[in-house]
Amino acid sequence: QVQLVESGGGLVLAGGSLRLSCAASGHTISSRAMGWFRQAPGKQRECVAIINGSGGSTYYIDSVKGRFTISRDDAKNTVFLQMNSLKPEDTAVYYCAARNLFSPMSNTMGEYPYWGQGTQVTVSS
Repeated sequence: QVQLVESGGGLVLAGGSLRLSCAASGHTISSRAMGWFRQAPGKQRECVAIINGSGGSTYYIDSVKGRFTISRDDAKNTVFLQMNSLKPEDTAVYYCAARNLFSPMSNTMGEYPYWGQGTQVTVSS
């Protein structure tokens, strides 16, 4: 089992930055694809960013390209999401998720068996 705990959310003005962290325990995140998802009120959860098991490949939804950066530090068993130039439409609960070992990157929620509890990000205008 992989336990995931997100942190770093908060309230920020439009144009500001936040850095989310996802600390894993119970098992290594090495060789696991990791993803950040978000869910805004009244909307479906969507995949924001993914990083593959080696950290060599990443994926972003179009709306965050050039503003968000996903990274990983396997030595610290932690994944990060650096969010810059934040917009009010980025307001959501952000969730970290992990795939099974050696599974490829995926933007499909159902393919992630491990989830954190989420951290609220609120961007005010």
